[in-house]
Amino acid sequence: MNNLWTVMSFTMRTKLRGKSFLILTILIALLLVVGSNLPYLIDKMAKGGGPVKVGYAQSEQADLVTSLSAVLSALPEPKVELVPVETPADEAGRTAALRQAIEEKMIKGYLQFVTTGDASFPSVTYLSKKQLSTDASQQLQASLQAVKTDAAVKDANLTQEQLAKLTAPISFSSIRLDELDGTGKTQEERDTALLLTYVILILLFMSVMVSGQMIASEITSEKSSRIMEILVTSVAPLQQLFGRVLGTFVVAVVQLVVFVGVAVLNLTLPHNKDSFLSLGIDFGNVDPLLLVFAVLMYLAGFFLYAMLFASIGSLVSRTEDLGQAVLPITMITLAGFYIAIFGMNSPESSFITICSYIPFFSPFLLFLRIGLAEPAWWEIALSVGILLASILAIGWLAAKIYRTGVLMYGKRPTIAELRRAMKAYKV
Repeated sequence: MNNLWTVMSFTMRTKLRGKSFLILTILIALLLVVGSNLPYLIDKMAKGGGPVKVGYAQSEQADLVTSLSAVLSALPEPKVELVPVETPADEAGRTAALRQAIEEKMIKGYLQFVTTGDASFPSVTYLSKKQLSTDASQQLQASLQAVKTDAAVKDANLTQEQLAKLTAPISFSSIRLDELDGTGKTQEERDTALLLTYVILILLFMSVMVSGQMIASEITSEKSSRIMEILVTSVAPLQQLFGRVLGTFVVAVVQLVVFVGVAVLNLTLPHNKDSFLSLGIDFGNVDPLLLVFAVLMYLAGFFLYAMLFASIGSLVSRTEDLGQAVLPITMITLAGFYIAIFGMNSPESSFITICSYIPFFSPFLLFLRIGLAEPAWWEIALSVGILLASILAIGWLAAKIYRTGVLMYGKRPTIAELRRAMKAYKV
């Protein structure tokens, strides 16, 4: 037991004092600061930039431009401002004058109107050096559509009553039955759960990958430098394995506490709170049970993958070969993470449900289902049971591999060689 604590405390001291660990922690914390303030920054920049100045030839399509300008001005937050530009009558001179206005930064781009055949409404092209933003482009197209509709209505000689019926917006809403009965989550609660699920999935993935790589690289470097031969004379291999895993777990928890603390501190700032509320997200609506499952899935995912990384690291004698050796585990981790991220749009699909019972994917997908869907209690219990049983089985197998692999040097052993060596030890 003393040796286990010695290995564990040594691992913690080494990792917490390491420059790479400190630099990585600081960089990720800075990214979290930026990400937490991103809605506020986007909102601030969007408001500070003002509408895009779009030019047009003053003598061209006067009625259409007047109507378009009136529609844009009536919008609560216009993204486009029409700017008249004096141009010669000929087409070449008109184009040159509009381009000169762009060079002099009077406008960002200009509209070109082309009437073809019997078309009652001209085709409109926006020309500029840079692409028009998505919001501005959509608003400009919608405004042009409104002008076209208004012109068509006038040509049809409709009465005011008919016009009011035609332009009146439809009333449409989507309500879940459980929400109507008062037993389900409100839309605000679902939006909050969506953001929280996304953030926790990213933190879980980062923690698993970083911690697993730390465990594997440390074991491999000790084998490469032959320090492992000295260690096994005083500390049993299994004590080394569990000491490293537990020590790295404490380091990962410290790192995670820093990340969560930075995120929470920034998210609770007044300007961020207002920005998230405008998006329908209120962190006061977080379900405490969701946080409990987040901790459970984090523990399960960490120990599952930590054992795998440790066992693979014990089989590699050179640090140069470590990346290739752990590639299968890395790909499995990436697969679970990406299935969860892309499955956020359909958390109740059969594919997500089936994959949530696969232990390598369970930490990601079960948490996704709990956060965004409403799985039955027996589905949660079954998935958790399979996951815990898999952790015990993989831990037993990893202990056998580690016990055998730490003293096997040279090329990586084949499965047959490893199996023969493992038969000599009982774990």
